[in-house]
Amino acid sequence: MTDDSALSPACLAAGDGRLRHGAALKFFWGPMDCGKSTLALQMDHNHARQGRRGLVLTRNDRSLGPQVTTRIGLAHSAIEVTDDLDLRALVRSRWADGFRVDYLICDEACFYTVAQVEQMADLVDSYDVDVFAFGLATDFRSALFPAAQRLFELADEVSRIQVEVLCWCGRQGHLNARVVAGAVAREGAQVVIGDTVDHADVRYQVLCRRHHRAGDLGPTAARAS
Repeated sequence: MTDDSALSPACLAAGDGRLRHGAALKFFWGPMDCGKSTLALQMDHNHARQGRRGLVLTRNDRSLGPQVTTRIGLAHSAIEVTDDLDLRALVRSRWADGFRVDYLICDEACFYTVAQVEQMADLVDSYDVDVFAFGLATDFRSALFPAAQRLFELADEVSRIQVEVLCWCGRQGHLNARVVAGAVAREGAQVVIGDTVDHADVRYQVLCRRHHRAGDLGPTAARAS
């Protein structure tokens, strides 16, 4: 919900680098390994090279630091999002310091709060700032993340990232399985940071629906056990 008292009466710095008429909230989603963070950095690059100015944000990056990193070796410094960060106040503070902000890149947006998704919509509708959000849709149990659900509900555009991730069986992988002690976990905290590397104590593996529901990690996992 918009807090009208918090909105600036004039967007003094927004729109100077406008490439299109009107801002938009866009959500790009997909399972692990599909290139969400890579696309986020490419989006930032494409807009910046046309003279636009933006902020890159993330939460719970695999590096555990304030940066966006990718599995193909790209990295970019970022603002670490915490529960108490107000995205509107962040943009207003940059404007107050004389910096232009035309857009936000919000990586790992599934880990943001629902209130912060509302703030993304406020930035688009009342500040004319584009917001590009990237993240998972569902957790290890195949349940929607609250922030992802709200993005599906509010975003002007929702796009599944088209890089195909395969289950071990060759079918398209849709779901992120959490693997603990060699088995698919069904209980636990919704957010536990991990990656898809095989040697981690807690790791994730993308599976098709059939094998996610069956808890079947494939013949390689069976041999390892």
